[in-house]
Amino acid sequence: MLKKIKKAAVIAVLTYLPIVAMAWGQLGHRIVGEIAYAHLTPKARVAVNKILGNEGMAMASNWPDFVKADTAYNYLFSWHYINFKDSMSQIEMNNYLKTDTATDAYTKINFLVAQLKISNLDERKKLMYLRLLIHIVGDVHQPLHVAKEEDRGGNKIKVLWFNQPANLHSIWDDKLIEGQQLSYTEYSNAIDHITPMQVKMLQEQPMWLWFYHSNQLATSIYEEIKQPDQKLSYRYNYDHIATVNNQLLEGGVHLAGLLNQIFG
Repeated sequence: MLKKIKKAAVIAVLTYLPIVAMAWGQLGHRIVGEIAYAHLTPKARVAVNKILGNEGMAMASNWPDFVKADTAYNYLFSWHYINFKDSMSQIEMNNYLKTDTATDAYTKINFLVAQLKISNLDERKKLMYLRLLIHIVGDVHQPLHVAKEEDRGGNKIKVLWFNQPANLHSIWDDKLIEGQQLSYTEYSNAIDHITPMQVKMLQEQPMWLWFYHSNQLATSIYEEIKQPDQKLSYRYNYDHIATVNNQLLEGGVHLAGLLNQIFG
């Protein structure tokens, strides 16, 4: 009986976590995964399918948030983000990341890419590392995952979203995306109209530039909040949904570029 109660408690936690603790939320991560899959080379697609089986990239994208319910995975927490004290220039960002040795999203993306290139990597690790890579690349395109440590990427900045209590981080994680009322496949189809030339340009960008762009966006997002419990609603959605869509699209295209390098 006790085992059944414990199992029910774990299921309840897994059900609740995606609402409160996910970058991009379930929907955003699935959009990034779906877009990335559409831009894989045939060879990379075969490799990804072999690793994930029927799970698919969109569904695999949320695994790293679901396992937050299991304390055995607590060590992964800092893999989801990177903090900066101040906004940096491109040169400063590049130099900083060149010498970055912390446990953060930048160092762990590099780690995961290197591991997945190992041809005889254990199959269980291969599955876990691919799930993590899909998710963390999505994370760093959510601007407030490349933001300030002191406010936990906007989690401590209280706002009102359509007069309901929220925080700035949650607005960018899920509320803007979910407000469009589309499934992840509908959303992906609606925003993925990128040309082959644009894909090539994005996939040639160095990774540090992704972090620079997200950090610059985070800076502008902070600057718009002028007071505690600032009211955000239709106008905020109107002003920012194009940025959200662009970040989701670029996250998917960048992720596909990495996977094409690894498997293609």
